[in-house]
Amino acid sequence: MIVNQYSEQLYWKIRGIVLNHDDADDVLQNTFLKAWKNINDFQGKSKIYTWLYRIAVNEALDCLRRQKNQHAVSADVDFSVANKLMADEYFDGDYSQALLQEAIATLPDVQRTVFNMRYYDEMKYSEISTILGTSEGALKASYHIAVQKITEYVKKKQ
Repeated sequence: MIVNQYSEQLYWKIRGIVLNHDDADDVLQNTFLKAWKNINDFQGKSKIYTWLYRIAVNEALDCLRRQKNQHAVSADVDFSVANKLMADEYFDGDYSQALLQEAIATLPDVQRTVFNMRYYDEMKYSEISTILGTSEGALKASYHIAVQKITEYVKKKQ
C-alpha cells in the first residue's frame, strides 16, 4: 500500500536529483528496501512521507557520490548532462531545460538538493529543514548561492 501510494511522488523527487530514469528507478527501489528494513525505527514523529522522502534524498545523494567516483576513473568520456538528457528516451524537454538541468548538476549535492526541493517542489524552508536536518538559515543561503551559480552557468553556456 505504501509503495503504491508514494512511488510516483518519490520517483520524481529522486529523478530531480539523479536525472537519469534508470538511476531513479534503482534509487526508488533502494529507498523502499531501506524503509522496509528499518520500519521498526520509524517513530511516528513525522509523516511517513517525510520519513520516506528523507531516505530517498539520502539514497539519491549516495547514488551521485558513487557515480562521481566511477566518472573520476574514466575522464575521457563526455558526461555532459544536457547530452545525456537529450538522449534519454524518457526526457521530454527541450535543450534549454536540459541546459538548466546541466547547470543544476554542477552544484554541490546539498545545494542541488535544496534548490530542487525549493524551486521544483515549492517546499517551505521549515519542511526542508525537517527532511535534511539543517537550519533554515543555512538552507536559505544554500538556495541563494545555488540560484547565483545556475544563472552564471546558463549565461556562460548561451
